[in-house]
Amino acid sequence: MADNTYDAIVIGSGISGGWAAKELCEKGLKVLMLERGAEHKHIEDYNSAKKMPWEFEHRGDTTQQQKQDYQVIHRGWAANERVMDAWANEKDSPYTEVKPFTWWRVYRMGGRSVLWGRHSYRWSDLDFEANAKDGFGVDWPIRYKDIAPWYDHVEKFAGISGSLEGLPYLPDGQFMPPVPLNLIEKDVAAKIKSFYKGERHLINSRVANITVPHNERTNCQFRNRCWEGCPFGGYFSTQSSTLPAAMKTNNLTVRPLSLVTKILYNKDKKKATGVEVLDTMDNKTYEYKAKIIFVCASALNSTWLLFNSATDIWPGGLGSSSGELGHNLMDHHYNLGAGGDIDGYEDKTEYGRRPAGFYITRFANIPGDKKRDFLRGFGYQGSAGRHGWGREIAEMNIGNQLKETLTEPGSWRMGATGFGEILPYHENKISLDKTVKDKWGLPVLAMDAELKENEIKMRAAIKEELVAMLEAGGVKNINTYDSGHAMGHGIHEMGTARMGHDSKTSVLNGNNQVWDAPNVFVTDGACMTSSSCVNPSLTYMALTARAADFAVKELKKGNI
Repeated sequence: MADNTYDAIVIGSGISGGWAAKELCEKGLKVLMLERGAEHKHIEDYNSAKKMPWEFEHRGDTTQQQKQDYQVIHRGWAANERVMDAWANEKDSPYTEVKPFTWWRVYRMGGRSVLWGRHSYRWSDLDFEANAKDGFGVDWPIRYKDIAPWYDHVEKFAGISGSLEGLPYLPDGQFMPPVPLNLIEKDVAAKIKSFYKGERHLINSRVANITVPHNERTNCQFRNRCWEGCPFGGYFSTQSSTLPAAMKTNNLTVRPLSLVTKILYNKDKKKATGVEVLDTMDNKTYEYKAKIIFVCASALNSTWLLFNSATDIWPGGLGSSSGELGHNLMDHHYNLGAGGDIDGYEDKTEYGRRPAGFYITRFANIPGDKKRDFLRGFGYQGSAGRHGWGREIAEMNIGNQLKETLTEPGSWRMGATGFGEILPYHENKISLDKTVKDKWGLPVLAMDAELKENEIKMRAAIKEELVAMLEAGGVKNINTYDSGHAMGHGIHEMGTARMGHDSKTSVLNGNNQVWDAPNVFVTDGACMTSSSCVNPSLTYMALTARAADFAVKELKKGNI
């Protein structure tokens, strides 16, 4: 467009950025989407998705060079030959750790929307009222009734499969038929429900894998290779869903390889006027202007951008007037759980590779629960299945006996992992480390956050309660594990630019507007005021769609 001017600019192309672009374009705005990474085209660029396992040169493992170059990714389970080209270059884009922090980043079109875990749960008033009731963090400026219609909106478009359960603290949604539980999971679910007199629930996972054809996308083929990108569009991602919808309007312009370095701010008008972009290929700087700006660069990078903006007016950056920018960093803690053997189903087997198993809903610190020595709650994600051929490797068997053994399915086993809520501690924070620069000479983020006593106590309960439920479900030979948890490893970074009622205690208002610049909206994980114990991405989608609707209405009224 003339003079690089648009109605709206969207920074980032992940789950939140995709939704912002779709909603704004469909409401008639001319939108520029800026993505710091390269193109990653739907189907065409899913290079490994059509390969057979034996076609991978290293059979899925990473090379010694990759282990050296991608040390953060190798701290957990994410390092795999199939997806190594997805992760951000750690040498080009470093960060510093005041305390250990595992930051898994994807800098390419679609962001982490291609690799996300797809679990999609609504939050309830149990979550939106938690801060107000127990006094940790500030009160959310919204309640469930404010966001419920937007959950409906995004679920209908994205396609969420799940079962209707009627649980007040895990609201039902606009679901497609669920990914089915297998026989073992159904039996264990019934035993747990009976043992706990209907107070605990093992249900179908609610995931963004479509189980019927939807919006010109083919239903999930149960290949369970989602991370490689789905050639069928079988799950929700920017590429399969929101980006095509936005492009269909002819209102969207996409500029990849565009690292937004600052939001331009007019102190007389008290508004943002546009953004400054560093082209990561030619290293030249460009400016783009717009009436509204949606910051959706991922929780920590959105706050990095605010830190780096309007520093001549606020030394701490745009949105820092409350003193809360960068603070209240949250995540979900996990890396612990339990599993064991199931007897008596040796004549049963399973087919296909489901993209999800079961979910055990929160039961701690809800009405009717016993008194706990920690605040908030946790849930579990898990599955049951028969042991595969790898079960015999440890024994190092050889010859015909090994071959004959491996022609039969192994014994049944069931396990689950706990996911716990982390409180919004003010002292858990990020800041700019100006002593370290990235490839482009920009200051990097310093991570200073940790689990505290509340989370440590919760972790003991997560293991203890899971063992009890598995025993009630008939699981035997149960073993537990706790690998410890550094912040960030949950891949659910939240907070650092929280919403609130008051400009003195929060960065954003109830419509995701930056208090200091009302035509700037932050709708990704940075905006979260607490973290719940369920996965947050569906809430990012709903908040983004809600904020986009508000922004366009205010724009038409001339209020922003």
